[in-house]
Amino acid sequence: MAVSFPPKRSPAYRSDNLHSAVQVSTIEDMSDTAARPLRRDAVENRAAILDAARIVLNADPDAGLEAIAAEAGLTRRSLYGHFASRDELVRELIANGAARVAAAVGSVDHEDPLVRLGIIAAGLWREVADIRVMAVLAARGPFARTTAAALAGLRLRVLTAVTEAQDLGTVRRDVQPGVLANLVENAALGVLDESARWKFDTATGHRLVIAMVFGMLGLSASEAAAVAASAPELAGPTR
Repeated sequence: MAVSFPPKRSPAYRSDNLHSAVQVSTIEDMSDTAARPLRRDAVENRAAILDAARIVLNADPDAGLEAIAAEAGLTRRSLYGHFASRDELVRELIANGAARVAAAVGSVDHEDPLVRLGIIAAGLWREVADIRVMAVLAARGPFARTTAAALAGLRLRVLTAVTEAQDLGTVRRDVQPGVLANLVENAALGVLDESARWKFDTATGHRLVIAMVFGMLGLSASEAAAVAASAPELAGPTR
């Protein structure tokens, strides 16, 4: 009985298949590498850089990467492994801060739109009181567009509250809603400006940011104080 054998494979055939296998293996390895998350030490270093940048730039907005790397306890080369430039670092720092503010006050709700605006103002102050210089830089400096994009949802909530309050007649009506909402935002930022200059405490900042926002909305000092006293949500720190 004849026995049949499979045809012999040529060396070229085997070589091609070996080459293909190597290619597949290499592609898979590259895919695994691309999908692999940062190592724990890399994540910790990145967080340390951002924390250091927050401290250093709040003290000196013009500080360079050397000072930030030193504060983080890393070399400048290590810093460049995470951020290609100072602008890239500052943008991420601002985006993170804006996201934190939006998360903290973006869900604020109150049936009285005037009180709601006060809560938003107080929440903004609370979130940025320890980074006042950076907050002003983020809102009014060269990275204002980055900040505006991150806070777009919050700004819409301010505009909505202003419009509702005007409809109720509890705030001034001689200014268009959009303009008044922008003026309210600038009033809050003005408190940040002055707090960075005069270094007043958290309780003073809380009281002033609410008073300035309510004043911009058309309330007198006594009316603003009465509204603040009537809403437990607007109670601030004692110092």
